[in-house]
Amino acid sequence: MTHRILILGGTTEARQLARKLAARTDVSLTLSLAGRTENPVAQGVPTRVGGFGGADGLAAYLRETDVGLLIDATHPYAAKISANAAEAAGNTGVPLVALRRPGWEPAEGGRWTLVDSVSSAVTALGAVSRRALLALGRQEVAAFEAAPQHHYLIRSVDPVEPRLAVPDATYLLARGPFREADERALLLEHCIDVVVSKNSGGEATYGKIAAARALGIEVVMIRRPALPDVPSAETVEALAAMVDHFLVSHFLAPAAERGV
Repeated sequence: MTHRILILGGTTEARQLARKLAARTDVSLTLSLAGRTENPVAQGVPTRVGGFGGADGLAAYLRETDVGLLIDATHPYAAKISANAAEAAGNTGVPLVALRRPGWEPAEGGRWTLVDSVSSAVTALGAVSRRALLALGRQEVAAFEAAPQHHYLIRSVDPVEPRLAVPDATYLLARGPFREADERALLLEHCIDVVVSKNSGGEATYGKIAAARALGIEVVMIRRPALPDVPSAETVEALAAMVDHFLVSHFLAPAAERGV
């Protein structure tokens, strides 16, 4: 019997999990990407790109394709997608598990200013001109037009279009992972005195946080949004084990026990 699994991805962990599950002979896998990145990394598994049309559209897709397990392995800040996944799973009865990457924690010597949103991060920069590294992704940086007195170094995977209507902004196209030594060199080269970041967690983009701490640079850290309370794991290995347990206990159980 082949079990259909849909992974909502866009993260390194989603890609790693997909490849791990794709090695199974009893799984038919699809990895879904939202399509926000113009040139995503090759996923190595069957992939669909684009939204579903909200929770109702996702629910329809789950029914139409007879998905037996939904996995939310999206970015920690993809709150709307995670909410849609939980709603669609609840409406269809399709089991849902999630990958919840642990967030970064302040370390001794670090200078963190915690804020709840991108707009709050803009305010936190203050009135006096500063040199800020914006490591947020191209969708969020437009909010910083409200503070044109600052000098911005904007790093993103895809070009920021249109560019910000501010007097001084430098654009850097780059894709992680980023090593701490390289991040320290970048901060020094551009005389950065504040880093604006989401608390993405993981190792791939932690280099800028470690480098800022080493250089005594402030980090304006945007807190994570609230996510649905669903069965979850913190690592690819732990989530793969959850999926394995689910496949054995659910799909191999007698039909009467599964309510079929």
